[in-house]
Amino acid sequence: MFHDIVDDPGSLTPAELRELYEAELLAVLESHGVAEVAARSGVDESTLRALEADDSPELTLEEAAAVLAVLEETPDAETIATTSRDALLMGMTTAVLDVEAVESGLGGRLEAREIQSKVEGRFPITLEEFALLQQYIESKT
Repeated sequence: MFHDIVDDPGSLTPAELRELYEAELLAVLESHGVAEVAARSGVDESTLRALEADDSPELTLEEAAAVLAVLEETPDAETIATTSRDALLMGMTTAVLDVEAVESGLGGRLEAREIQSKVEGRFPITLEEFALLQQYIESKT
């Protein structure tokens, strides 16, 4: 799952985290092929081809989770996405951060209400936003 790909996500940049997430997705594409992953995950084949071409397409956490869920040894996509979002909430609790503190720490790149909605799963969160939040939250724990 995305939240546990690296032992110390707070020590990396958000861009480095996203690269690691994308490397996990690329491994799935390499082992199963773009067409099969598209068919089984429901993610658009052109998006997966862009990922394969190292174009860093905008993927939601849910889409990325659907790609990981193609692997037999992983949970279903909903479990992967939920567990990853829950890890953000737990990190905020451990670091004693509220959404306003996270907003301030991110320099206003995301608004507090937006952070809350995305972390709770009420609004889609991109893989880039997930990396941004995970890196900041984990750097404070």
